[in-house]
Amino acid sequence: MRGRRWTPLVVVSALLLSACGGGNGSTWKGPGGSAASPAGPKPVVSAPADGAKDVSTATEIVYTAQSDATVTLKDASGATVEGAPSPASASSSAPPSSSPSTAWLPAKQLKYATEYTATVTAGGATTEVKFTTMAKPASLSRVTSQVGDNQVVGVGMMMILSFGVDIPKDKRADVQQHLFMSSDPPQEGTWNWFSSKEIHYRPKEYWQPGTKLSLRAALGGVSFGGKWYGEKDLTVDASVGKRLIMEVDNATKQMTVTEDGVLLKTMPVSLGKASSPSDSGNFIVMVKNEWEWFDSSTYGVPVDSGEGYRTKVQFPQRITWSGQYIHAAPWSVKDQGKRNVSHGCVNISLELAQWLYGITHIGDPVIVKNTEARVKYGDGWTDWELPWDQYKKGSAL
Repeated sequence: MRGRRWTPLVVVSALLLSACGGGNGSTWKGPGGSAASPAGPKPVVSAPADGAKDVSTATEIVYTAQSDATVTLKDASGATVEGAPSPASASSSAPPSSSPSTAWLPAKQLKYATEYTATVTAGGATTEVKFTTMAKPASLSRVTSQVGDNQVVGVGMMMILSFGVDIPKDKRADVQQHLFMSSDPPQEGTWNWFSSKEIHYRPKEYWQPGTKLSLRAALGGVSFGGKWYGEKDLTVDASVGKRLIMEVDNATKQMTVTEDGVLLKTMPVSLGKASSPSDSGNFIVMVKNEWEWFDSSTYGVPVDSGEGYRTKVQFPQRITWSGQYIHAAPWSVKDQGKRNVSHGCVNISLELAQWLYGITHIGDPVIVKNTEARVKYGDGWTDWELPWDQYKKGSAL
């Protein structure tokens, strides 16, 4: 049965992202770490411009230097601002030039309406710029993450950010440039604008078990279009659990559960009947609860009609927004492994549902195949429905 309705980054190493924490202080020495020559051309600071006003509180210090450089940033009171080289610039795949532009990123959002002094020193020469940040905007929008700090997620989980307002297309590249995502060990991945209010980061292949994930969304003060600006920065540190994969085959009416390539269990299932077939597709577990009320009226079927119901369901694990779940269905045990009788969900026994609930994480892959219908892209976190080359096109960069 169906439940109620619910509503470039190149991957860089975690070491680079953790540098934003400022553990080595706010003065950064460029690659090589050797002492600079006393005679050399002055570094050029291209952003912010000297004397600039209304600078975003998410600004980076962008400069060009002929040799190793140090960057120091201080506010009007003389207090030093922690920071490090921007992970985005440090991970650039572009070929090096004789004097590449480099970005230095403050470890946290700058203060509003505050004057700062940035000093860049290279080859014994120094360039200093002063700039003033913008006043606090009247309209601030919060950004939230579907992945929580210290959460263990499945190998198929995306980093998902939700915006409180629609981000217009002409603002998405700038917003994306302020998203610093890393994995340890490093794995190829990309951001994809899933909708105007949601952006996902997916690896090319499932995450390796045990991967450490780190995100800094440096969006405090970033323009979201119109009157809206990002309210504050957001950081997330999470980890990936074991490679747990559930595969449901309508041809055999069986589900196989594997962990790190080892078969744990094969179980009989009953899928959606002919009038309400289950969708095939590449899903992940989005929500899991010990129980939920399933109510047909939430998708337009009155409870008191022939096809209506309101039932308390045990151990539901949601895989689509339209109401496709894996859940306990003791009423269909006699049909499981033989015929399809559900309203679209994957029915299993109470005992097996409890066992499965106890070992899964949000983000564990669920593969359903050989049914009469295919999931509509966007009905759930269906990122794995797209081949990699197509998925990359969803990036704004």
